[in-house]
Amino acid sequence: MIRRDKPLILLSNDDGYHRESIRTLFRRLRPLGWTVIVAPDRERSASSLALTLRRPLRLHRAEPDIWTVDGTPADCIYFAFSKVLPRRPDLVVSGMNPGPNLGRLDAHYSGTVAAAFQGMFFGVPSMAVSMLPDASGRFYPKPAADIVYRIVQRILAGGFPSGITLNINIPAPPVRGIKRTVLGEKFYDREVIEKHDPRGQAYYWIGTGNPTSARTPGTDIWAAERRFVSVTPLQADSTVRTSTVRDAVGRLFRGLKLD
Repeated sequence: MIRRDKPLILLSNDDGYHRESIRTLFRRLRPLGWTVIVAPDRERSASSLALTLRRPLRLHRAEPDIWTVDGTPADCIYFAFSKVLPRRPDLVVSGMNPGPNLGRLDAHYSGTVAAAFQGMFFGVPSMAVSMLPDASGRFYPKPAADIVYRIVQRILAGGFPSGITLNINIPAPPVRGIKRTVLGEKFYDREVIEKHDPRGQAYYWIGTGNPTSARTPGTDIWAAERRFVSVTPLQADSTVRTSTVRDAVGRLFRGLKLD
């Protein structure tokens, strides 16, 4: 039976449908509406907005209201809109990622954020949710899901600006409050690990490096370190619109002949 009288909430992630964090959020949001998971069948971290175009994809109904795709988070949102859901969802929630997505690099590489962007591209209010661990490395999905519940409740009741997605990072409890932020700066050391197979051939792993962050007040990194929930509104249009940069680009190409 199609529950057309309830809001339809689409959940996805980049860690796989089986992860406890998305299952916790699934259970917590169900009182707010018809909640459906369409998520990768395995971990697809750091896949950004990649779409699978060179091989066929498989869609599988794992459980009631839970579907898996053997592709990227962006693939999952495509499948949800095209093959799974009977109508447009009222909200797309991606996460909860066990690990932060803070700063510009994380926001661009993250499959969690990418799934929310894909929902935004389809004109649906969207958010990406990530959790920060405590000092011992432990995550707290239930308290984080309670916070997401309250945010989703507000969005479903009050609407949401078009062309925007929210990148939300939730620290481990106790949480001091919530702040609207901008993306901070996080830098990763380039790390390529070389190993050799039994035949002596080299193979490589791209490592995670050691991140360093600029602790600028008002950024998501600054807020999360102070145990605030960081809410950063993101948009797809990354065009630089400042007159200084536009004038510099204009001077660079002025008079350039291509014949």
